[in-house]
Amino acid sequence: MQTSRLFEIIYILMNKKTIPARELAEKFGVSTRTIYRDIDVLSLAGIPVYTEKGKGGGISILPDFVLNKSILSEQDQNEILYALQALSAVKSDEADRVLQKLSTIFNKSMIPWLEVDFTSWSFSSEDIFHGLKQAILENRTVLFNYYSTYGEETSRHVEPIQLWFKLRSWYIKGYCLDKQDMRVFKLTRMRNLEVTDKNFSKRDLSANPPDNDKPNHRRPEVNLVLKIAPEMTYRIYDDFGFGELQADGSHIVSVIWPEDEWLYGLILSFGEYVEVLAPEHIKEIIRDKSQKILNKYL
Repeated sequence: MQTSRLFEIIYILMNKKTIPARELAEKFGVSTRTIYRDIDVLSLAGIPVYTEKGKGGGISILPDFVLNKSILSEQDQNEILYALQALSAVKSDEADRVLQKLSTIFNKSMIPWLEVDFTSWSFSSEDIFHGLKQAILENRTVLFNYYSTYGEETSRHVEPIQLWFKLRSWYIKGYCLDKQDMRVFKLTRMRNLEVTDKNFSKRDLSANPPDNDKPNHRRPEVNLVLKIAPEMTYRIYDDFGFGELQADGSHIVSVIWPEDEWLYGLILSFGEYVEVLAPEHIKEIIRDKSQKILNKYL
């Protein structure tokens, strides 16, 4: 607790010429004697703080003081800047401002080690992301149209709680007022987002976790075994992350996934380079869908 208070005292002093000990004591809920002990600790640490008695007096710090290694190690400074760059990468104006200030204070140039691009080849969810971020920070509900895995379009009214990145997609966790339950929505399936003026009280996400963290949890699962040709090795790493290498360079992949149109589409997306080894009914479904595709071009 004291360490946190010491840092905050320094930042306060760097932004104010002089502040009375009584004012600091009231801010932190401690006695003025404790504040003076904190000042002694800072002085021993090499921080140029001093006190002035009399009218207009108080606690001050030398105006040319620069926050440096006397408080934060080189690694500490770098980690702070890297963390802020991560926030800045998702277009946080607040992080940008703080990053610029701390870079000056630490006398360090910023290394562009991270970049986040919300755009795809055909659709960008960047505006939706920032609209949801605004709604979360301001505790405002949102309205949007949503397209489910079944292809159904619904209108939703949601109390957004947390933006969530999983695998290669962004999701929003929130309380759906239409379903009266916690839900997870994929940003790329959202359209016509509107941040309303209606405020809400923040709900405890951990106490009532969304029942569809795995969006397809209500669908029957299938033990799927695929043989994928060497030409699709990159897809194995993209979609599965693993595979059992065969002598001919192909991979055998075994997964347990919900069975639905998304699954059939994924298999078909491998084209001629995939073979369903099990289960038998999936083979028949893929065979039937492939025949229907072929019939369109006969």
